[in-house]
Amino acid sequence: MTNIKPSFKGLVPFIVFILVYLGAGIFFEIKGVEMAFYQLPSPVAIMCGVIAAFLLFKGSVTEKFETFVNGCGHSDIIIMCIIYLLAGAFAGVSKAMGGVESTANLGLTFIPPQYITAGIFIITSFISTATGTSVGAIVAIAPIALELSTKANVPLAIILSAVMSGAMFGDDLSMISDTTIAATRTQGCLMKDKFKANISIAIPAAVLALILFLVFGRPETIVTAQYYDYSIIKILPYIFVLVLSLLGINVFIVLTGGILFSGIVGIMTDSFTWLQFTKEIYTGFINMNEIFILSLLTGGLATMVTKAGGVEWILHKIQKMITGKKSAQFGIGILVALTDFAVANNTVAIIINGPLAKKISEEHKLDNRRVAGILGIFSCIAQGIIPYGAQMLILIGFTKGALTPFDVIPLLWYQQILLVLTCISVFVPFYKSFLSDKKEKDEAFKNISLFEPEREIAE
Repeated sequence: MTNIKPSFKGLVPFIVFILVYLGAGIFFEIKGVEMAFYQLPSPVAIMCGVIAAFLLFKGSVTEKFETFVNGCGHSDIIIMCIIYLLAGAFAGVSKAMGGVESTANLGLTFIPPQYITAGIFIITSFISTATGTSVGAIVAIAPIALELSTKANVPLAIILSAVMSGAMFGDDLSMISDTTIAATRTQGCLMKDKFKANISIAIPAAVLALILFLVFGRPETIVTAQYYDYSIIKILPYIFVLVLSLLGINVFIVLTGGILFSGIVGIMTDSFTWLQFTKEIYTGFINMNEIFILSLLTGGLATMVTKAGGVEWILHKIQKMITGKKSAQFGIGILVALTDFAVANNTVAIIINGPLAKKISEEHKLDNRRVAGILGIFSCIAQGIIPYGAQMLILIGFTKGALTPFDVIPLLWYQQILLVLTCISVFVPFYKSFLSDKKEKDEAFKNISLFEPEREIAE
């Protein structure tokens, strides 16, 4: 590959994207618009960066367009986009057949009322892990949590912090979460390996948070236990996907099997017809349109920025602060967290920083499974605590003005503990005991770095 000269000018298009995205969010926030940071679609914001790249970078329009299209069509990007579609279809079909409702009702039926706050944390964690969406888990559980808070006289801020904590637990660990997909695809590792690297940190953090919820989330009034209608068979597709993913089965097979399993269950239980089943699949595809388009455009822009020397410029600056493997890990974590603070989207933060993290990991010989884990952990921590993130805005929206984000943020014990344990793991790498020495690679995924713009896709 031709040596690329570092250039700050090469980084300008990404800066344009962030400024447009962040600026629009701040503008609408000042105007008092709900969900201010989500008014401007992210693909439109990234297009501003693409236009800037075409205007600023040298070369003919044809040459720049070819570079852009090669980035959009890179195998990493296409595979990631296909997985997004399948994950969206599985989540949509499973929800339509009643899987989310059954899971929540099962937990509420068997969890003792005196442990309701801790129970809410467990239920939300499972739903978020099973469905791959923190927002979906919050939407499903938050209304129930609010009702229980009133009946049991549990402080509203504590029980909502349990919802948020559980949602971000699953967002980080789920095999079908877009954050997991982006982190593993950009680093070239299997999802099960990223899961193993993170679970060694996430489980201890979750246990400690659970203890705090048990101690400080005890209701002043013990409500009578209630029976909620649920169906075990509707929960099985989630377990199916989780188990097969952990066994290392190809992600395309797992998700396709999960879609069919959920569809069969839905038809057997009269949740929908065969025709409605196909429509739910398509609706799931449609729901992933934004992240699909964003990934394509970001891939194209990343290749243009790389070729222009923008990435090399960042690496050159970062190298001065990185002295070894430990500081490299912190550097990657800080980069993805700061980006998330800027764009209020953890998946976008990973897509932007994933290739850069790959480059840093290669320079300092870091384990790609560990790097994927760091990207997931730091982005989810940041996304869960920012007051203008979608998760927090939706959660607080259910309170109808009774709480502000700043009432909940100090009580997000899971995220706080997770951050501490992740930092400790840099110096005491206990996560390694969960990983085998053998690094496997998904056969469907060819690990070709996005930082090689001169390399042919078909190579």
